[in-house]
Amino acid sequence: MKAATAIIRTAALTHNIDVIRAMAPNSCTWAAIKANGYGHGLLPVANALASQADGFGVARLDEALKLRAGGVVKPILLLEGFYSADDLPAVVAHNLQTVVHGEEQLLAFEHATLAHPVTVWLKIDTGMHRLGVHPDDVSDFIERLNTCPNVAKPLHFISHFGRADEPEHPLTQQQIDVFTSLTASQSGFKSLAASSGTLMWPTSHFDFVRPGISLYGVSPVSERTGADFGLQPAMTMTSSLIAVRSAKKGDAIGYGGRWVTPRDTKLGVVAIGYGDGYPRVAPDGTPLLVNGRRVPLVGRVSMDMLTIDLGPDATDRVGDEVILWGEGLPVEEVAHHVGTIGYELVTNLTSRVDIIYT
Repeated sequence: MKAATAIIRTAALTHNIDVIRAMAPNSCTWAAIKANGYGHGLLPVANALASQADGFGVARLDEALKLRAGGVVKPILLLEGFYSADDLPAVVAHNLQTVVHGEEQLLAFEHATLAHPVTVWLKIDTGMHRLGVHPDDVSDFIERLNTCPNVAKPLHFISHFGRADEPEHPLTQQQIDVFTSLTASQSGFKSLAASSGTLMWPTSHFDFVRPGISLYGVSPVSERTGADFGLQPAMTMTSSLIAVRSAKKGDAIGYGGRWVTPRDTKLGVVAIGYGDGYPRVAPDGTPLLVNGRRVPLVGRVSMDMLTIDLGPDATDRVGDEVILWGEGLPVEEVAHHVGTIGYELVTNLTSRVDIIYT
C-alpha cells in the first residue's frame, strides 16, 4: 500500500511531443521543462524527450546547470534570461542560450569580457506587458546587440502570448502582427507560440514552437482537456485508502465540521493532503477515482489525509488505490472544481511524493 505517488508515463511524453510536432511540422521545438519539468521531474523528462526535442527551455540558470550536470547536451534556452551579470560566465561555460528582455541585461553584455559570444533571443513585448522590450525600443536594441562582440550572430527573436487560450480574443492576432512587422527584415530565428499558440494559432508557429503544459498531456485552454487535442496525461497522481469507516446521518466530518453526512454512508480516508501538494482549498464534491468510479471529496483537506464519500453500499477496502488525477480523471476537471488550472496542481507536488517512472 502506497501513500501519495505520482506515476509518470514516459510513453505519454513521447506521444504528446509527436502530436505537437505534427501540428507544427515546419517548426523546430523547444520543450519547456521548467519548474522541475512541470512537476514531472526535470532530468527524467529531458531524457525522455531527448530524441524528439530540438532543445529545452528553462526559467532559471540553476535548472540549466542541473541539465548539463545530468548529461544533457542539447541546446538550452534561459526563457527569463540571466538575472545578474555575474551569471554570464556560467552561461558561456555551459553553452547556454539566453533571452534578453531589458536594459540591464543588454548593459551586462556590453560591459562583459567573455570567452566567446552567446546566442541571444531578443524578447519583444508584443502586448502581454510582462517582460520584453517595448516595440518603440526594438530597433535600438537590435543595433546595440548586433554591434556587441559578446552576442553571437544572427540575433534571434522571441515573444509570448497573453491570451492565446481565448480563441475569440483579438489580442493574439494583434501580437502576431506586431511580432511579424518588427522581425520580418531580420534573418535570425523567431519564436512566439507556447502551448496555446501551438495548438490553436498555426500562423504563430514561426521557426520554433515552445510547448510546455501540453507536453504533459494537459490542456492550456479552459473548458477543454488534453484528450481533446489527442494528448495523453503523463502524470497519474495516486494514493491509497488507509481507512473505511461507517458514518451516520448528521455526522460532521473533519476539521471544522464543514461537511455533514446527509445519510448513513461509508467514508474512505486517503493518505494524501496539502503536505503532499493536494490543494487545501479543494471543495466538497471535488472528484476522485476509486475502483473505477468517481467519488466526492467531503470535508476539509488536512495535511496528510482527506476524506471521500464512498456511498452506503460501497465494498471498497483498505489498501485500494485512489486516483487524484490522471488516467480516467483529467487534472483539468479537478482544477476546475478547485478554482485553479492544471498547471498549478501538477507543479505543486512536494518532496515527500514518491515519483515512479514507467
